[in-house]
This record gives sequence, C-alpha cells and structure tokens, in this order.
Amino acid sequence: MVRDMPHLPDVVLWSVPAFVLLTVVEMVSFRLHPDEDAEGYEAKDAATSVGMGLGSLVFDALWKIPIVAIYAAVYELTPLRIPVLWWTLPLMLLAQDFFYYWSHRGHHVIRVLWACHVVHHSSKKFNLTTALRQPWTTWTVWPFYVPMIALGVHPAAIAFTSGANLVYQFWVHTERIGKLPRPVEFLFNTPSHHRVHHASQGGYLDRNFGGILIIWDRVFGSFVAETERPVYGLTKNIATFNPLRVATHEYAAIARDVRAAGSWSARAGHVFRGPGWRPAAAQGEAAGAAKGEAAGAAQGEARPAVEEPVT
Repeated sequence: MVRDMPHLPDVVLWSVPAFVLLTVVEMVSFRLHPDEDAEGYEAKDAATSVGMGLGSLVFDALWKIPIVAIYAAVYELTPLRIPVLWWTLPLMLLAQDFFYYWSHRGHHVIRVLWACHVVHHSSKKFNLTTALRQPWTTWTVWPFYVPMIALGVHPAAIAFTSGANLVYQFWVHTERIGKLPRPVEFLFNTPSHHRVHHASQGGYLDRNFGGILIIWDRVFGSFVAETERPVYGLTKNIATFNPLRVATHEYAAIARDVRAAGSWSARAGHVFRGPGWRPAAAQGEAAGAAKGEAAGAAQGEARPAVEEPVT
C-alpha cells in the first residue's frame, strides 16, 4: 500500500463536460460553415471514436490494478521522496511530458507498442472526437514512467500529470484552428503540429510526438512543420467501424506474421521491430518484384489491371 497519498483531482473526469461542449460546438461550426479543405464529421466514424473512448475507460480501470501494484512496489523500494507542492508539481508535469514524448515515440517505432497506439490513428477524419479514440491496451505505457517513480514521484502525481497531459491534447485534434502566434507554435503542441502527427504522407510520418510541449521534437530531431494539407489515417487503412476490430486489428496482423515467419529472429522482428519491418529475404523479393515491374513498364509490357468483382 502506498503511504502518504496526496489528494489530487481526477482532471480527466472533471474535463468531460468541456469535452462534450467543445465537440458540439465544433460539429455545429461544420454544419453552419462547411469547409471543403477540412475532413469534418462522419456519423459512423464519430460514433466509433466515442465508443473507443468509453471502452478505454473500462479497460484502463482494469489495467490500473497491476500497474498501480508495480508502481507502489517501486515507490516503496526507493529511498527518494519528492513532495507534491505548488512548485514541484509543475516540474513533475514537465518530467511527465518528457517521458510521454519517449513513450509516444516508442509506440510508433516498436510494432507491439504500435498495435496499441494505432487505434488512435485509425480514423481518416481529424476532429475532436478523434481525441477520444483511445486504445484498450494501455498496459504498454507504464514502463516509460518507472524512472519518475524511482526518483521519488508519488504514483498519484503520475496519474495527475498524465491526466493533465491527456486533457491538454484534446483541443489539438481540430482543423478549425489554424497556426497560432510563433512563440506558441515554437514551444507548445498545437493543432497545426498535431495535424502533421496524424497525417499519413511520407514526409509527415512519425513526427511531432510531443504532448504539451513541442520542444522535445525540436531537440530530438522529430519535428516537422505543417506545409501541405495532411491526409489522415493509416498508410494501409482499415475498412471497419467495429470497435473490437479497431482495437485488435494490429495484434491480429502480428499474430499472422509470427505464424508465417520462418525463423525465431523473423518472429522477434515482427513483434519488436518497426511496423513496416519485413525479413531481409522478403524485402529482397519485394524490391526485385518492383524492379521487374518497372522494367516491364518501360518496355511496354506492364501487366493489365485485374478488375476485382464487386461484392
């Protein structure tokens, strides 16, 4: 049992009315002032995002049981203690934002972690309901904050700062706000920066991981400014609004690849390498096929397109 539990509010719970109000305002704004250059809303997509958000509340409550137990054990073992005071709490929030950056970046470059985070990127729309499209397997996040616990930060302070970070990120999921004044854009994560993060173009992929601050991206080389209009979604989109499939489709894909792999190193690669990783042999075959198709096209021998039956 963790002693000396500080009393900190559940900022996510207190923010729910604001989430609902702002979402309604954004929906009405699209209805009254349509924008050809904005994705807007689609009923099924928005309902899926809300459903994923409600489901995440249930599953997060379950995952918290073992995670809190691990955090409590680490906290009791460390001799360090950082009190929760008016001046230490902002420092804890800064530290949490730093470790969030690495957690977020890790969830883009390690496939088993991406299987959790891909849920949040699975919508081809970008609006405030997209912020609610949260994964149901957030058990992959907790290791990134163990250093804070080991340094003496109370687990309740981790929960508070993580909630504050999540609440901040709600408003950056919108196309209704353009670029803000340069000092704000330089320091903070903004809708412009986060639109880049949700884009599927090659130059925008795996960029702008910051939660509250964008300075981590500037320091660690992952920042890209918004120039061309983003195309949202995945490089290979999933054609489903089924919340269960949205939550599990990448885990299923990993399982298929692991079963088909011809060696243990390939199996490990499918789990722990990047989302687009393939064994060297498969990559070579793909490159050879691409060269062959290019050569055939150059000689006027490109294969005719095969029209798939309509179902």
